[in-house]
Amino acid sequence: QGELVESGGGLVQAGGSLRLSCAPSGGTLSDYAMGWFRQAPGKEREFVAAISWTGGSTYYADSVKGRFTISRDNAKNTVYLQMVSLKPEDTAIYFCRKGKGRFYQLGYEYWGQGTQVTVSS
Repeated sequence: QGELVESGGGLVQAGGSLRLSCAPSGGTLSDYAMGWFRQAPGKEREFVAAISWTGGSTYYADSVKGRFTISRDNAKNTVYLQMVSLKPEDTAIYFCRKGKGRFYQLGYEYWGQGTQVTVSS
């Protein structure tokens, strides 16, 4: 299993949008659930969103529900997090994680290196 590489972070004004991507440097994601997590300065890492191996099932933290959308393209071996209506409190390092199996209820095992998202007010 290679590393997970996140991209797409950056600086955006409140109300703006970003799309994060996560792809492995080796191996495949298509047989595994995937998740996005984040860590704000001075806070613990928290769950953001999860998606099953086919993309047929998704789950979101209440704080991002209705604003963030997790999706995947198994042909491209990539998982995405579309973020709209961003708020300053969304500022964090965002990490993707590879699940232990096809469904996110089974938990996660690998962490990516993270990508910084900064939302200015």
